[in-house]
Amino acid sequence: MFRRIKVTGGTATGQVGIKKKSRVPGVMITQFIEELPEGKSHPDFTRKPIALTIQEGKFAFFKAIVTGDPQPTVTWRRNNGDVSDVSRYQTKYDPNSNEHTFEMPNVMPDQADTYKCFAMNEYGQAVVTVVLNVIAVGFKKNKAPQEAAEAPDGNFKTIRPKSEQPEKKDGEIDPKFWELLISADKKDYESICAQFGVTDFRVMLKKLNLMKKERQEEQAEFVSNLSNLRHIKVNGDGTASFELEMDLIEQSSSIFLYKDGVMVPYTKELGDKMKHTLNKVGKKYIFSLRDLMPDDAGLYQLDVGNVNMFSTEFKIPMVEFLVKIQEVKAIEREDAVFECVLSNPFSKILWFGKNLPLEQDDKYDIQVSEDKLIHRLVVKDCLIVDKGIYSACAGIKSCNAWLVVEADKNAQKGKKTARKTTRAGGSGMDLQKVAEEQQVKLVKEREERIEQIKAAPAAPPPESPPAPAPAKAEPKAPIDAEPRIVSEPAAAADPPVVEVGRTEPGISCGLSDIYVLHGNPAELMVKMNMDCDSTWFTDGEQLNSGAGVTITKDGSSHKLTIQSCKDDDSGVYRFASGDQSTQGKVTIGGVPEFDPDDLHKFSKPVIIRVGQNAAFKMPFPPQESLVVSWFKDDTELKDGGGVKIVREPNHSRLLLRDCLRTDAGEIKIQLKNPVGAVEATSKLIVLDRPGPPEGPVETVKTTSTLIEIKWNPPKDDDGGSAVTNYIIERQQAGQALWTKLGDVSADQTTSIRDRNVTHGKKYNYRIYAENPEGLSDTLETADSIMAGIMILSGPPGAPTVVSASKTCINLTWTPPEDDRGVPIIGYQLEKRKKDTNQWIALNALNEPIEDVNYAVKEVTDGAEYEFRVSAINESGAGDPSPPSVMVCAKNPNMRPCFKDPVDFIVVRAGNSARVKICYEAEPPPQITWLKDDEPISPWINIITTEGMSQLVIPSSKCSDSAIYTIKAKNSVGEASFDIVVRVTDEPRTPGPVELEQTVYGKVAVSWAPSPDQQLDDRLYYVVSQCNSNTRVWKNVADRLFANTYTVNNLLPGVEYHFRIYAKNDMGLSDPSQSPTWGANSNRVPIPSNGGKSSSGVSFERPPSILVPLKVHTPPKGYKLYMTCAVRGCPTPTVSWYLNDVCINFDNNYYITNSFGVCSMYILRVRSKDSGVCKVVAVNSFGQAECSTKLIVRD
Repeated sequence: MFRRIKVTGGTATGQVGIKKKSRVPGVMITQFIEELPEGKSHPDFTRKPIALTIQEGKFAFFKAIVTGDPQPTVTWRRNNGDVSDVSRYQTKYDPNSNEHTFEMPNVMPDQADTYKCFAMNEYGQAVVTVVLNVIAVGFKKNKAPQEAAEAPDGNFKTIRPKSEQPEKKDGEIDPKFWELLISADKKDYESICAQFGVTDFRVMLKKLNLMKKERQEEQAEFVSNLSNLRHIKVNGDGTASFELEMDLIEQSSSIFLYKDGVMVPYTKELGDKMKHTLNKVGKKYIFSLRDLMPDDAGLYQLDVGNVNMFSTEFKIPMVEFLVKIQEVKAIEREDAVFECVLSNPFSKILWFGKNLPLEQDDKYDIQVSEDKLIHRLVVKDCLIVDKGIYSACAGIKSCNAWLVVEADKNAQKGKKTARKTTRAGGSGMDLQKVAEEQQVKLVKEREERIEQIKAAPAAPPPESPPAPAPAKAEPKAPIDAEPRIVSEPAAAADPPVVEVGRTEPGISCGLSDIYVLHGNPAELMVKMNMDCDSTWFTDGEQLNSGAGVTITKDGSSHKLTIQSCKDDDSGVYRFASGDQSTQGKVTIGGVPEFDPDDLHKFSKPVIIRVGQNAAFKMPFPPQESLVVSWFKDDTELKDGGGVKIVREPNHSRLLLRDCLRTDAGEIKIQLKNPVGAVEATSKLIVLDRPGPPEGPVETVKTTSTLIEIKWNPPKDDDGGSAVTNYIIERQQAGQALWTKLGDVSADQTTSIRDRNVTHGKKYNYRIYAENPEGLSDTLETADSIMAGIMILSGPPGAPTVVSASKTCINLTWTPPEDDRGVPIIGYQLEKRKKDTNQWIALNALNEPIEDVNYAVKEVTDGAEYEFRVSAINESGAGDPSPPSVMVCAKNPNMRPCFKDPVDFIVVRAGNSARVKICYEAEPPPQITWLKDDEPISPWINIITTEGMSQLVIPSSKCSDSAIYTIKAKNSVGEASFDIVVRVTDEPRTPGPVELEQTVYGKVAVSWAPSPDQQLDDRLYYVVSQCNSNTRVWKNVADRLFANTYTVNNLLPGVEYHFRIYAKNDMGLSDPSQSPTWGANSNRVPIPSNGGKSSSGVSFERPPSILVPLKVHTPPKGYKLYMTCAVRGCPTPTVSWYLNDVCINFDNNYYITNSFGVCSMYILRVRSKDSGVCKVVAVNSFGQAECSTKLIVRD
């Protein structure tokens, strides 16, 4: 939202201006009207001018780029002065780069000011300010700017250079006092007041508070925060610096440094050798001074823009080092001492170690003698890391020396050396004696000054010397008279009249230097104060009348006339009368000339392309007092910027770098001497792309099959060469693709007809102008042009609500009964919230809904809406339909149902068990959890949120294994679901293993069950085998639900070992080892009568099911593994049936029979795999079967 105010300038009476914010900081925009027309805009700056600090005499300029439609008019002004003088201020515009330039060649100090750039069109204006600072050459010696003298008290500009400070009146406080107080700490107030003799602290504090408040208000315009002010001090590297932290509101703000009111140039480059340097680190600004000298003392002030931010005084005491610190060599753990003696008492000097300031602490002891002449630094308990350069600074004087720390050779290795009580270093001199002698010298000098002060009033005042008698004036010829040009008979200029005594002859008007053109007469005249005789001389020879020279006398006037001047007449002419004389130089010359061939060659135009350099050269005969000037379009060119002028004795060259179209024009060279001037003219042609065609694009004709448009040629900018043709491109409204429509010759027409149009569709056009250098920028149509007239469709039927929920409302509608002969390409749907009047479009016109139904997802739960729909054809959106009935965005009542629940969960004992069930129901149901149809225990947590309920067992136990049931009930109905939760752990080891050979090459392995077999119905066994040949363990049986297994194909003479593992959902148990089975152990005799042993025992038996099939309920798409165990002798034949259909030969089922373990594997179960699975085992003695249910969940 913009704040509206009345604009006093730039708008008509009663017009309202709207202040708007620009993307570019510092730009103020005023919009003249409430709403801008489509495609129009107020002015704005995309590049604003940058503040400039420049030395006097340099080329100063500001550049800006503005936007706006229509094209804004750009003007420049200054706060305190006029910019209409074209010799000092030049405004330029480059249409190629859209840059507006404001130039000030040979800038002077009086041009330093705040400048404003205005960009204005009929819809608004944009204003930006920029500051120009000019550093005057010899500023200290010249008079300070008048603004400084007229500034109010307390402003930084009142601090004038010392040479210009007026004498203070009694009772007047130095402005420097207030500047120091504003930036000083409170603890320094007393010393500053004592320095300036201020005793009325109450009045001082009251005025200081007011001045601080005013200063803070001024500072707030440029900085948002100002802190950590550190006054100037001398550093260990011989430099002085002061620093502060500030947040600039505009980073482009100019920062100035003043010393005693004089602007000081500085550099931002650390490697630069300038005396003053600015270093910026984050928000911290550090100003440094190098090569310190006594005249560096003074008041330093830092300004941003024209507001003072910080003032600090640099005091340099006059002190010297009588004895400097000396190099110290110390042994590790010994104390080191540096000593020095000063020429004047100093309460505290600065000590530095490796360029870091040192203070009194446990490591360093700083001592000062009573007379404050002897200063010591003691480095305690020296270590190797203390080695380095140490320095002492007093004022701007400093001295430094090395501290060398050597390792203790007598120290025992591995043990810490004890601290020594000895000290190393010192000056090696009797410092006390040197200090006493210097103290005596200081006392003597002080007493002598006191005696001089006492003796001064007693001395008699010096007698005033008598006034000197009037001296006799001696006539003297004028010196350094100004030469002048003579084209008519020359006459001497009137010099100042010298009064002489009445009785002595004197010259009242003498000779001066003159210049005369060949063939013209020259006249020399001298006036005396009385009638007397005279003589004329030329180059030491006396002249008389005759041979073209006439000497005449008329009373006190004496005249020498040369009838027709020739080169021989040049020389020094002297007039003498008695002991009075005067002389002047006569120079005979001609107007400068060009060689005709050179002039013809120079007059040929120079043709270049944009961005290239243009060079002009003109030879001429060498002459004295010859001034060469270059002009472009009658404006003199100065060396600087993109202009380079070279002046040689016999020729001059002009180089224009990186030329633009605006540089094209007439180039002229002028040779001028005191006699006359001559000019030669050439022309610079800069070739470039032409400017865009002149708009606007006019629509000449539009029908259902044709659109004709017209435009104008480029205005005043054809790029330096004629436009050859125009290229036209077309774009259908709502699309991004531009296609070439054609081109037309610039000599024939500036219009085109587009016959490939569709009735009712809108089109945009853009036109390029083309010349040999390339294509111009485009001229585009302001609005889309429709082929034919607009025909809109009738209203569709009112939308009907198909369904509604809290997140989506499904609608449908019928097409319009009357499409008015134009095909419908889609629909636009709108919504209106209850108790509001605003219709909100749910889709854009260029994104129509192609079907007659739509799912509205931009709804709020519980809110009521109505909808309407409009049909869209090539002309746009037609009339809207009647609104739909009001519908509420909420879910319909529905019976609870569960979404993708998991019916089986296995949890390791001790871990937390989480059962998460998602549901849908409206209204929200009541959730109940049961364990084996009983209420759950209190320590089981139930977390229920909207659409989800979660059962959490913090630390599960085996007893938590059960069937958990969730029940959801609301007013519509109820639903429940069972989840099997199995809490288990890794099974315990099976019991002892027994081996028994019943048939040759086969061994029956049996074992005692694991203790967990009765507790875990999903527990099974794994048999591993290792023989003495391979020494590798491998599984020979898996998923055994029985406690026996027959191993086949055992070889004689090989030892076998077996391991039995119990396995469940958590993993394997530790193995149970079997006895060793070898070739010569546990053998049984091989029966010779088939199925009967020698003792008459028969092993034949009918089939039996050892391990039956179990119920399986896998999800659809998952794999399934189903097993059972069968026994019989002879070995029975096993068949698998699904729903009484044999599947032994079906490729969708993988069926195996390994020594009585029958398995069926399905890679991905399908819905049709559901049913009754049956296994039938048959041999000659009978058959056995078992069956189970296979349920495939969706």
